[in-house]
Formats: sequence, C-alpha cells, structure tokens
Amino acid sequence: MTLLRDEDLAAAFDHASRTYDALVAANPGYHAHLRRSVRRLGLPAPGEGLRVLDLGCGTGASTAAIRSVLPAADITAVDASAGMLARAAGKPWADGVRFVRAPAEHLADAGVDGPFDAVFAAYLFRNLTDPDAVLGTVRGVLRPGGRLAVHEYSLRGRRADRAVWTLVCRGIVQPAATVLGDGPLYRHLWRSVVHFDSVDRFAARVREAGFDGVRALPLPGWQTGITHTFVAARPEGGRR
Repeated sequence: MTLLRDEDLAAAFDHASRTYDALVAANPGYHAHLRRSVRRLGLPAPGEGLRVLDLGCGTGASTAAIRSVLPAADITAVDASAGMLARAAGKPWADGVRFVRAPAEHLADAGVDGPFDAVFAAYLFRNLTDPDAVLGTVRGVLRPGGRLAVHEYSLRGRRADRAVWTLVCRGIVQPAATVLGDGPLYRHLWRSVVHFDSVDRFAARVREAGFDGVRALPLPGWQTGITHTFVAARPEGGRR
C-alpha cells in the first residue's frame, strides 16, 4: 500500500469523520496530551488578545485543547477535509472560534492571513506531500517571536518504539477501523508514522525552515518514544 496524499487523503478523512471521535476516545490520554502540547507553547493564559492558528484541526479535538488552555484567544481552525471540518464546526463553541476549509499548502487562497501569535499543528506534518513548504508558510503567518507547536507521531528511533506502534495499530486500531469501513485510512496511519522523520530529523527540518529554539519534548504513557511536541519560534527582529 502506498501512502495516501492530498485529495485521496482528504477523501479518506471525509469518510472516516463519522467515527473518528469514537476511535480517538479509545486512545488513553489523547485529549490530555493535546492540552499538554498547547501549554508547551508557553503563551500567557487566558490568551486574551492572542490569535492562534489550529492547522489541521480535524474534528476539533485540537481546537478544544487550545480553547481549554487559552479560553480567551481568537482561534482560526483549518482543515482540508470537508467531512472532518463539518464535524468540528457542528460542535458547540463559544465566540472567537472560526473554521475554514483549506489545505495547509494554500492558506492565503482561503483568506487565512497572519500575523498569528501561535500556530498549533496536531498529527498533520507526516501527512503532507511537502512539509518543508508548509513550514515556510507557517513561518510566514507567524509574527516575529510567534510560537509553533507541532504535536506529532515521530519515532525516537529505537526498535522498541516501532514495535509498540506496530502492535497497537495492527492489534487494536486497524481491526476496529476495518469493521467501521475505514481500513485504508488507518493502514495509512501505521505506514505514515513508520516512514515519517525521526525525532532528530524533524527537529532539524524545523530549524532548516528558519525557526529558533527548536525542542522535541516527549509525551507520557504508552506513546513515550512515539509521540512528541516540537516547539519553536519565529525569530525576532530582522531575520526573515
């Protein structure tokens, strides 16, 4: 099986949107980990006056995490999948949250303009055809000194990490997804993580895109060594 990309991946997410939240709920710590990654942005609570871009919002779990940690922030949540975005937008939200359908590669075409104080991207970059181009776009919409947090599956590189990931996917996630009719998407999930950058390589990619202060922070529980928060900042001053 090849990796799903672009329109094929968006269509797979459209189909899976009806059951996505149920599968997510079976992942211990999923929502708590998202909130932890938002806190790692280091933004002052409650976020009044801040603009935050939630890039690849899916059904709104990452949006809810941002809202929980920064309840007064203005949030723009973007996703390429119409089905996932409809699920997200259909949930109850307080004022200050808007949803926009757009691929991460074409934010400007959808009227998503900076400057933002922070960009949060959960489970996005391993799905992109050109992650370097999107990192450049993200840097461009951040204000100088603006913060980036990427919450992503990125294996540390130990054989044990790959073994745990494969066991969870093939023993739990894929059988459940196949019953629900979404087997191709969750086979892509396994493969996309295995083929994605290691922790060190993705951190280097972020630095190469022109970000400062890049750090890779692990998440706890069974995902230790598998899921990380990458935090960084657009440089201050004259560096472009």
